[in-house]
Amino acid sequence: MAADLHECRIVPMSVGLWHGDYAKLLCMNAAALPLNADQVAALAHPLRARLHGRLRTVGPATSTVLARELSTNSGATSYHLRALAAVGLVRDAAEPGRGRERRWEATAARHTVLSAPDGNGDEDLAATLDWLDRDYLRHFLAKVEGWLDAAPGWPAPWRESLGLSDHVVVVTAEQAAAMTAELAEVIERHRRVGQGNPRARRVAVYLTTYPVDLDRPPLGDPTGAAPGHG
Repeated sequence: MAADLHECRIVPMSVGLWHGDYAKLLCMNAAALPLNADQVAALAHPLRARLHGRLRTVGPATSTVLARELSTNSGATSYHLRALAAVGLVRDAAEPGRGRERRWEATAARHTVLSAPDGNGDEDLAATLDWLDRDYLRHFLAKVEGWLDAAPGWPAPWRESLGLSDHVVVVTAEQAAAMTAELAEVIERHRRVGQGNPRARRVAVYLTTYPVDLDRPPLGDPTGAAPGHG
């Protein structure tokens, strides 16, 4: 059966002591599966990343439908879907009564990179993960610009409730992690509050954090204690 996919959110996922922090897309509330090196490499392609994201967040589809939605051709989508299937990221949805054309589905609703897959300090893998983050940022920008284009056609309450905002807080790394976890809990409480209401619509919630003073990385005690205080 296809996964019950709903709205998505971004939270910072720690890669431990391996390679900093990466913002990874999380969808619904299923257990996150770790990506291995082959899967990361397979996703490092714009169309594959879009295909995988579409199947995770919307649900199963044929290569023809995916080609139409992503403005490409079914030959290209079929080729890249097979590449994703070869590393276990997508699979045949195997839905009876759906006709002869194969429908594809994501094998997991969300993925994380919590430790160095298949090795420690792999520079190529680190570069690939960096590309994926930046590609996802471009994808996010396109989605938000799409909303800005469509917003004039939506009712005023929706235009007033949705949009962009920014805030600045002063926190340690541990406090930032706690804040992010708390915000994620708030989002989780609202995940299905509108379910069954014909007036409800799926809403994407993106959460990202970054230091304002990029030229002042913290020094000294990794616990965040101020120098000279013990």
